[in-house]
Amino acid sequence: MAPMALALILGWWLAAASGAQQLPPPSLSLHPSHGVSLGDAVTLRCHLTQSAAWVWLYKGEHWTYRKYKDEEEDTAEFSFESTKREHAGSYRCQYRVSWSALTSELSDPVELVLTDRSFPPPSISLSPAKRVGSGTNVSIQCWNQGCGADFLLYKDGCSAPIQRQDSNGGDAAEFTLLAVTPADSGTYRCSYRSRNHTSVSSPIGNNVTLEVAPTPAPPGGSEPPISVTCTLLDPSGDARRSLVVAVVRGCAAALVFGLGLYFVLDARSLWIRRDDSPGGEGS
Repeated sequence: MAPMALALILGWWLAAASGAQQLPPPSLSLHPSHGVSLGDAVTLRCHLTQSAAWVWLYKGEHWTYRKYKDEEEDTAEFSFESTKREHAGSYRCQYRVSWSALTSELSDPVELVLTDRSFPPPSISLSPAKRVGSGTNVSIQCWNQGCGADFLLYKDGCSAPIQRQDSNGGDAAEFTLLAVTPADSGTYRCSYRSRNHTSVSSPIGNNVTLEVAPTPAPPGGSEPPISVTCTLLDPSGDARRSLVVAVVRGCAAALVFGLGLYFVLDARSLWIRRDDSPGGEGS
């Protein structure tokens, strides 16, 4: 039975090695989460699901800082006392569990955007400027003082930009809201980001207010309640990456299972041949 035992041990080892890539990832958060200007203090907190010995903070594809964390703590903090342009960018974190060499997956990214108040805030206009009816197409134009940049459109009540547009080297961008409904009513503002520093933003400029008249309710009916809608940007493509990770995990699991099954069957066949041989146990 030695070959079969060896096969089972090998299969268990392969499964454990595959499981090392499936440790739950940590989560990363910014404090404050927005409105950070150059020179302000900011803290990135890596929240862990279990005790860890080391925590790494990555900026882009390369780790930037690492910290030893006490096992009693479930959060590791990385702080910038006075932010500079080089601190702006996309961050992730990762940890290693204290009782082995297993390393977690990377957290989802968070972007540290710094506001440079030396940039003049953009201007904004709304067309049509008066109250519009449901189904109308509305245009919101943002422009700056001759700085080619990417423009971002914000809606009050939403935590992130709802649209982004490249000015194509010009100084203006036009956002279109198609077939608006009362849920699109609200206050809109915009900002822009330098192409040389895509995580450095201008201050948010003045606002415009959109008012959408509801569609008349049918006789005897009632109008539905109006709520704020936020169709937020997803520039990181996390959903696509999650799908790829899931497929890779499935393939790895299938490979481990196939290898384990192969070794078990091969060991069983070897054992049967040994029993059937003239010098086997049944002779």
